[in-house]
Amino acid sequence: MAFLPTGEQRAFVRSLDAMLGASDTPAAVRAWAGGDPGPGLAVWGRLAEAGVWALAVPEAYEGVGPLPVELAGAFVELGRHAVPGPVAETVAAAVLLGELARRCAPDPAKRLLPALASGGRTATLALADAGTGRVPRALDADRADLVLVVRGEELWRAPGHGPVRVSADPARRLARPAPGGELLAAGPAVTAAAHRARRWAALATAAQSLGVGLSLLDRTVEYALGRTQFGTSIGTFQAVKHRLADTLLALEFARPLLFGAAVGLAAAEREDGWWGAEEGAAGPGPAAGAGLTVDGELAAAKVAAGEAGYAAARTALQIHGAIGYTEELDLSLWLRKARPLRDAWGDPASCRAAVLDAYRGAGS
Repeated sequence: MAFLPTGEQRAFVRSLDAMLGASDTPAAVRAWAGGDPGPGLAVWGRLAEAGVWALAVPEAYEGVGPLPVELAGAFVELGRHAVPGPVAETVAAAVLLGELARRCAPDPAKRLLPALASGGRTATLALADAGTGRVPRALDADRADLVLVVRGEELWRAPGHGPVRVSADPARRLARPAPGGELLAAGPAVTAAAHRARRWAALATAAQSLGVGLSLLDRTVEYALGRTQFGTSIGTFQAVKHRLADTLLALEFARPLLFGAAVGLAAAEREDGWWGAEEGAAGPGPAAGAGLTVDGELAAAKVAAGEAGYAAARTALQIHGAIGYTEELDLSLWLRKARPLRDAWGDPASCRAAVLDAYRGAGS
């Protein structure tokens, strides 16, 4: 099958790259980490004008979705430009509310989705552990306008949050949602909707990881070409060239897995009748032909992109040397994102286990 983005999709991604490149996102990241969300929310508003948040919202609620392929392309750019905030979580919350509206509970979607699509409201989401019932910390629960929590078969709008903790990335603030609040929906449909939300969160986070890795590689190549030792550019040293080539290969191998998973997700949702997914979308990705499920494809994309992004961070730090982790160098903003994104919404171990389970299920 031909697996190439359309001209419209490429133009959309280029427009986001140009817009974010002119938005001084490093300053927005530093402000977000320092307690000032204003510059980051300004970037958020520009992304809303470009239609990014509407990609996961159905047309009935002022969105244009679901469009997972376009969303994957957009989130690569969000990672490439280090956009701060609960970006994947807002998408997951939109998917959750949209799926509940389709199944049984349209009222929360009517109240909350239009503002998410327009960028007027940010959201974060925490899914309680199915075994223990423990609610994890939610990203930017102190900044998000809407904090959603799924506990078993219940969806709650949390009234607040606990103490805030900073992750390895200072711009990723974590807090456990407070118990109680408003019960938005209950029943088996909540569990099904949470599963779909987790899929989209994994896709968005994998795309961010790829974008972070690509940006780190670009910056490192530029540095290696300009840095000299013994009168010559270090980029000409064989060891440096091999390390950069290995990093590029890992990122480029992750890219088709990411977009293959997005295509597979679009096909699965069209078959399921989810919001009347877009007509004319491409069929399942290459992995689907080998019997891998949509969840398996997403897990493979998540682990590949996450590990590639983290490897790019290690390469960038090694080649830059000690200057790489200084606060003054913008590179540090991307370095600190790579590992948290790798582990968010499915760490490498759980993703590898999911891929293995998917193959075992296909063979049984």
